[in-house]
Amino acid sequence: MQIIETGQENAEELMTKDRVLFESLSSMPLLHMYQFAPKSATYGYFVNPSDFFLMENVEQEKMKLARRPTGGGVIFHMWDLAFSVLIPASSPLFSHDTMKNYATINRQVLRAVQRFLGTKHGELASQDGNILGSGCAHFCMAKPTRYDVLLEGKKIAGAAQRKTKHGFLHQGSISLLMPEQAFIASLLKPDLHIIEGMNAYTFPLLGKDASLKDLNRGRQEMSQLLIEELQRLGESDGTTCYQSN
Repeated sequence: MQIIETGQENAEELMTKDRVLFESLSSMPLLHMYQFAPKSATYGYFVNPSDFFLMENVEQEKMKLARRPTGGGVIFHMWDLAFSVLIPASSPLFSHDTMKNYATINRQVLRAVQRFLGTKHGELASQDGNILGSGCAHFCMAKPTRYDVLLEGKKIAGAAQRKTKHGFLHQGSISLLMPEQAFIASLLKPDLHIIEGMNAYTFPLLGKDASLKDLNRGRQEMSQLLIEELQRLGESDGTTCYQSN
């Protein structure tokens, strides 16, 4: 599995890079590691952000929003570890069953999470969970869906995918810190119940009392574990693993 680490960039640049990588995907699986610039969020290809955000407040806060080339809902990237996995259709890891592709990647994410926490607990969600309000259906960490990574019934990691005849792109997000509620509330239209959904269903790896000072350490440690577990997936595919900057 080829590994590309592009560092910190703005949301639009990163989503464009993923789209280009997917369009030019060759015969080797690829892991793209990156970090969003501060105050970033992405949203699924079919989501209209103005349905949920107070756009004047978004602009005032200099919050950067970008459309993903995949589906799914809104993800805030200030408190997570984001990554992308690209699997060509020629790989034994590729399935025409989209949900099987989710499970293939998220099983490795679960193993990385278990190593990070030093536990054997955790599972992949067997079905979609309940939502606390219609708005929660459009926010990744406010609702659990099938094959999300769960611990104690709460969501640690989710993802969105796009599948074509050439392969699939899996864009993942692992929760490290709980979102800052006051900041989120200032950006969203009222009565969407998003914050309630996040409080009910999000499991932050660094714990509810962790601070921003812990974030860089957590990202670095979790990134390395994730790379190791996804490299094992690449090894099972018979591909050569190497680093590309």
